[in-house]
Amino acid sequence: MNVLRKEVFTSFDGTELTLHRMGEGRPLLLLHGLFSSAQMNWIKWGHAERIAALGYEVLMLDFRVHGDSGAPHDPAKYPVNVLVRDVAALVDHLGLDDYDLSGFSLGARTALHGVSHGVLTPARLVIGGMGTAGLGEWEKRSVFFKRVIDEFDTIPRGDPAWYSVQFLRSQKVDRIAARLLLDTMPDLDLALLSHVTIPTLVVCGDEDNDNGSAEDLAELLPDATYVAVPGTHMGSVTKPELGQAIAHWLGAAN
Repeated sequence: MNVLRKEVFTSFDGTELTLHRMGEGRPLLLLHGLFSSAQMNWIKWGHAERIAALGYEVLMLDFRVHGDSGAPHDPAKYPVNVLVRDVAALVDHLGLDDYDLSGFSLGARTALHGVSHGVLTPARLVIGGMGTAGLGEWEKRSVFFKRVIDEFDTIPRGDPAWYSVQFLRSQKVDRIAARLLLDTMPDLDLALLSHVTIPTLVVCGDEDNDNGSAEDLAELLPDATYVAVPGTHMGSVTKPELGQAIAHWLGAAN
């Protein structure tokens, strides 16, 4: 069994972020979803262990405001695309040159922002739980999450936002920091996806419509393969098929 290791590194602005490492071999960065964590998306359901078994060192960042990472309340700690800058800081910290990158939901949009702007330069890319609307119409979706935070204690059971409230509660999300983070995420001009010329897997739950069409996203990427797995947005990440699809597409590390 691959041993899970945890360490802390200091990002570009002094914020301490937590990195979870598993396995040895070719580096693969895994980025988790909004208000989730490396533990919730990649470790708990066995995806990281499955991929590590193929000869990868799986490097799982807890984004700022998530998991075991810092959640500063200083607005100056939240410049535009701060999460892209954090991932770039991690790449520099580890001295990575040849690596692969995978993200689910928020992790996917962070990866695509980074690669399309030339800030991140992986050899291969895996995009999970993301469609065109989650990139080009993020401002609309962020309004939903801002309401979850702003009306956290008054949203009633039966409201579509109630389940999100319960998830934030279960993950012990710092709502002050989370509110600041939501304003750092701009829409992505979909024309920039033409810059993402590396081999890419787009994998999405067959009942996942949270971020628009993943199939349309795959069509906009120059070298993409689309794979559907069972589940909704929140459900697909709990099923073994997600990790199996990623592991199958990556193949054994050289």
